[in-house]
Amino acid sequence: MDLMLYLALVPALGVLSQWIAWRTRLPGILLLLCMGILLGQFVPLDTLIAELMHGDAKDVPRILFPIVSLSVAVILFEGGLTLRINEFRQSSKSVVRLLVVGSTITMLTTAIAAHFILGFDFRVSLLLGAILIVTGPTVVGPLLRQIRPSARVSSVLKWEGIVIDPVGAILAVLVFDELFLGADEFSLVSGLVLLAKTIGIGLLFGSFGAWFLVLSIRRYWLPDHLQGVLSLAFAMLLFAISNALAEESGLVTVTLLGILLANQKRVAIEHIIEFKEHLQVLLIGCLFIVLGSRLDLQAIGDIGWPGVVFVLALVLVIRPLSVFVATIGTRLTMAERTFVAFVAPRGIVAAAVASVFALKLQLMNSGPLPAGANALDSVTFLVIVGTVFIYGLSAAPLARWLKIAEPTPQGLLILGADPWIRALARSLHAKNIKVLLCDTNYSKVSLARVDGLQAECVNIVSDHALENLDFAGIGRLLAMTPNDEVNALSVQQFRGIFGSENTFQLASKNKKQNSTRALSHHLRGRSLFNSELTSAYMQQRIDDGAVFKTTKLTETFSLDSLKSTYGDQTVLLFQIDPNGMVSINTDDKPIQPKKGDTVISLVNAANESPSTTT
Repeated sequence: MDLMLYLALVPALGVLSQWIAWRTRLPGILLLLCMGILLGQFVPLDTLIAELMHGDAKDVPRILFPIVSLSVAVILFEGGLTLRINEFRQSSKSVVRLLVVGSTITMLTTAIAAHFILGFDFRVSLLLGAILIVTGPTVVGPLLRQIRPSARVSSVLKWEGIVIDPVGAILAVLVFDELFLGADEFSLVSGLVLLAKTIGIGLLFGSFGAWFLVLSIRRYWLPDHLQGVLSLAFAMLLFAISNALAEESGLVTVTLLGILLANQKRVAIEHIIEFKEHLQVLLIGCLFIVLGSRLDLQAIGDIGWPGVVFVLALVLVIRPLSVFVATIGTRLTMAERTFVAFVAPRGIVAAAVASVFALKLQLMNSGPLPAGANALDSVTFLVIVGTVFIYGLSAAPLARWLKIAEPTPQGLLILGADPWIRALARSLHAKNIKVLLCDTNYSKVSLARVDGLQAECVNIVSDHALENLDFAGIGRLLAMTPNDEVNALSVQQFRGIFGSENTFQLASKNKKQNSTRALSHHLRGRSLFNSELTSAYMQQRIDDGAVFKTTKLTETFSLDSLKSTYGDQTVLLFQIDPNGMVSINTDDKPIQPKKGDTVISLVNAANESPSTTT
C-alpha cells in the first residue's frame, strides 16, 4: 500500500471507529484496537516504513517513537487542561493515596507477578511494574465520557489517569538507570538526585510555559485564531527540551502546563481548549489504530497462558488490592471504591514507554539479555489489549450495577425558574425525572426549593457553575429563560458537555431569520417543543389558565383521545416510556407516544377535570 494512502486511512478509520462507538454505545477504545489489529493484518506498518526508508524493520521504533511521544505530550497537555483544582479538593485524599500508596503496591505486586508467572528476571519485572502503574487519559477519558459516573468517581479517575502517566514514566527511568546502567548495588542517593532533576526540570518548564502563554494572551501579543496553534507548538517544544535535559521530564512539563493554564483566572483559554479537544480525539484515534496495527500476534501468542494469567492477576488481584488499601479512610463509598478498583485500562503511554526501554535493553552490549527483556513490549501490548477489552466491556455494566451511573442520563438541566417553568418541573419531578433548575434570581430559586425541586442560584455560564454543579444523572440542557441571548450562550457552553443533540432552547422572540435582532442559527440550540413556543407564549398560556397535564396512554385513551379531549391548543411536550426514558418533542423529531407511555402536555384548564389536573 502507498504510504500516503495509509496515512490518510489511519485517521479515517480512527474517526469511523469512534463514530460507530457513539452510534452503538460500545467502548470506543475497544473498537479502535480491533480496527487497528485488522488493519495490521493487511498492511504491516513496520514493513511499509522499512521499505520506504530502505532499512530494517527493527529500525521502525526509532522513527515512530518521536511521533508517538509528541502525540502523547499533546494528549497529556489536553488532559491537564481538564483538571480543575476545585474537583481535586473534593477527591484530593483519594487521588494522593492512589498516586503514592496505590502506585507503590501496584509496582511491587506487578513485579512479583511478572517474576513468578512469566519467569522474568527480577530487574525486568521491576521495570515492567513501573511501566504498568500508568492508566492514562487516552483510555480512561473515553470510558468516563461514555459511562458518566458520579462526579466524585469521575474526578478521582481523571486525576489519577492523567497524573499517573509522568509518575510511571519517571519511575521506569529510575529503575532502568539504577538497575541496568548503574552500579551493582542500588544507590538511593543517585536515585533521589535523578528524581529531583526530572521533577525539577518539569516544574520549571511547565511553570515558565504557563506564565509565558498567559502573558502573551493577556498583553494581546496573539490574535485569537493563533492561540490554540501556538500553545500546541509551544507545549511540544517545551516537552522536547525538557526530555533532552532529563528523560521523561517532558511529561511533567506538559501536564503541569495544562493544569496551570486551566486554573488561572487572568485570561480566557477557550480557544486553546476547543482546539485541543478536537485534536485529542483525532490523536487518540490515530494512536490506537497504529498501536493495534503494530501488535505482533505471534509474539503475543508465544507468551501463552502465563500471559493470560498475568493479565487476570492485574485486573482481579493487583488493581483491587492497591485501590482498597489506598482508599481506606477516604470519602469514597464502598460502591465508588469498587468501581475505581475495576477501572484501570492501560494505554498509549504504557506502550510508548515499554517500547523505549525494550529498545534500550536490546541495544545494551553487556552480555546476554536478562530473562524477559525481549518480551517486555509484547507483554505490555498484551496487557493493553487485555485491560482495554475487559474494562471496556465491563465498566459500564458495573457502574450501572453499583448505581453510580445511568446508561443514558435522563435528568434535565433547566435554565430559568419562572412560575411556568417551576410548574413544568413539578410535573417532571412527579414522574421521578431528575430536574436541576438554575436561575440568577434568588427569590425564584427559593420558590422552586419550597416546591421540593433541586434549584441553584447561579450564572449557568460561569466557571463556578461548571466546576461546582453536580451533573451526574443529567443528560440534556433546556434553556427556557425569556432572554434569547442567555439561552444561546448557555447552549454554546453545554454543547461540549451534552452534545448538540441534547441542547435545546425555546423559540426566539424574533422568528424572522433575517431580522436585525435575530440570532444566527448556528448559535442556537435545537428548537424546544416547537417553533411557536416562546417564553412569552408559555407564560401567557399559564396566565390564561392553562395547565401541564400528565397522562398515561392506554388502550381506551390514546393520543388522539387526548387531543380531542383538550382541543387544538394542546401542546405535546414530553414522552416518558415505561422504562423511564424521556423524549422531548421538537419540530425536527416529533414524539410518537404509544400505549403505555406517559405524555406531559400543555392543555386548557377549561377542558380539564379538577380531579385529573397535575
